[in-house]
Amino acid sequence: MGSGAPSPQELPQRLWPGPSGPGAEEKHLLSSLAAAHTLARIIRPCYGPHGLQKLLVTAKGETVITGYATAILGALELEHPAARFLRDAALSQAERCGDGVAFVVLLAEALLVQAERLLLAGLPRAQLREAYAAATAETLALLPLLAIRSLGPLEDPFWALYSVMNTHALCHTEYLTKLVTHACWSAKELDGTFHPEQVGVCVLQGGQLENSCLLPGLAVRGKTCGQVTLVQGGARVALFDCPFGPASPKAPAKARLSSPTELLSFRKGSDVLIEKQVAQLAAAGVNVAVVRGDVEEKSLSQADKYGVMVIEVKSQRELVFLSEVLGTPVMPHLVPPQEPGKCQQVYLQELGEGLAVVFQWEREGTPALTLVLRGATQEGLRAAEQAVYHGIDAFSQLCQDPRLLPGAGATEMALAKLLADKGTALEGPTGPVLLAFAQALRSLPATLAENAGLAASTVMADMAAAHQAGHFLVGVGVEGIISVAQEEVWDLLVTKAQGLRTAAEVVLQLATVDEIVVAKDSPAHQQDVNPHPRKAKNRPSPRGRNK
Repeated sequence: MGSGAPSPQELPQRLWPGPSGPGAEEKHLLSSLAAAHTLARIIRPCYGPHGLQKLLVTAKGETVITGYATAILGALELEHPAARFLRDAALSQAERCGDGVAFVVLLAEALLVQAERLLLAGLPRAQLREAYAAATAETLALLPLLAIRSLGPLEDPFWALYSVMNTHALCHTEYLTKLVTHACWSAKELDGTFHPEQVGVCVLQGGQLENSCLLPGLAVRGKTCGQVTLVQGGARVALFDCPFGPASPKAPAKARLSSPTELLSFRKGSDVLIEKQVAQLAAAGVNVAVVRGDVEEKSLSQADKYGVMVIEVKSQRELVFLSEVLGTPVMPHLVPPQEPGKCQQVYLQELGEGLAVVFQWEREGTPALTLVLRGATQEGLRAAEQAVYHGIDAFSQLCQDPRLLPGAGATEMALAKLLADKGTALEGPTGPVLLAFAQALRSLPATLAENAGLAASTVMADMAAAHQAGHFLVGVGVEGIISVAQEEVWDLLVTKAQGLRTAAEVVLQLATVDEIVVAKDSPAHQQDVNPHPRKAKNRPSPRGRNK
């Protein structure tokens, strides 16, 4: 590298001699490192805006084409405890910030590689953990110094959201970013606060991505089942995760009927029960019922009689989202909630070949817009939906902390230079650990260069020379090094800081693991699954053998 900093291969010369003898090879992190290598090998080709896609076959047999690290890690069935630990930590990054999952996996793997080399050089685990904690604190302290730009309270966030969404969208990133910018800006309150649930996303297959649009209110994918297709002047909504009809229409039951009169009475009782359930909804003021389940014809006719609009949805996610927005619970049985959700009107909207049900309000503090995504394939819609959600999450975080960092690997290279300069001047274990941190950070822009189809060694040499000369806004582009300020490539400070913190915590935990112990059930506790009970009965008893 142009920085002249010693590489981790030279670190053993700065430490005391490592252990020698037959047991010298036992001081390493191979058990944890092998699991990290496996996850990183899967995620690395998908990192960055030029990453590749994975043809993923889920446990249910579904085939998905995606480059989304969260979806890939969530679908993996892992047995190695360290792999599950790293996967869970990376997915927690997505829950907190919505992005940075691949960053956590790759950085944690690179830090584990450097930790293993330090251990093989003779650094005790306790000192390694202490030095790694100090290096993490130093890195997090230097990170805000690189935030040279921030989003103003009245500034158009398009340029900030484009960098985030460009990593996940397959095409038409500019058009999607404009839609997200418009939706988020319209839902932003006067005091500057923003709630992500105030912007809905509805995916309808059919048409092209350019046909995506914004609708007033909250739209969900569904259909109306009865004659009532419009409710105006105050809708009261109830949500049900059950069939719209008898509680268990397919439950096994035996009715002992001895005469035609009893048969007629049985049928009449069932009809009375259905009418009573719908009448209870109407008596509670419910005039819109959203159902995820089968809709019975008799119940539907009663709903039409009482003027109840029945909407059938297929996804539980839509029910949960409606519950959060409307402030009413999802009922497991066909009974009215204590407080139904309220909106101004509910109507059915046709969008090309798709149908969407729109919930519309007139007062403030409710979902203002819904971004309706159109597309020809499920894979393209899935990528567009992920990009839109990342843009919404990014806008929410920018409303809390508007500071931005140089993107395209420029921040990682700048941190690596600062840590290497400080580590070269320090003695003891702290210096080599800072150099190890710097080397781990350099692996991230190198991955960006490899995924862009560039010669990683050449690009890294050019970046190192530029950063050594003080140009810390130099990053990785599609054709080589670029100026991130001119190309408008930025990262969120909140996301980057949380990713660094998460990766470091994972390494601090795994660095002190010397052995993986898996507790398994004893064979004596397993049940006898012999399909022939007579043979099992004639089998000699273990007690009889001991007599």
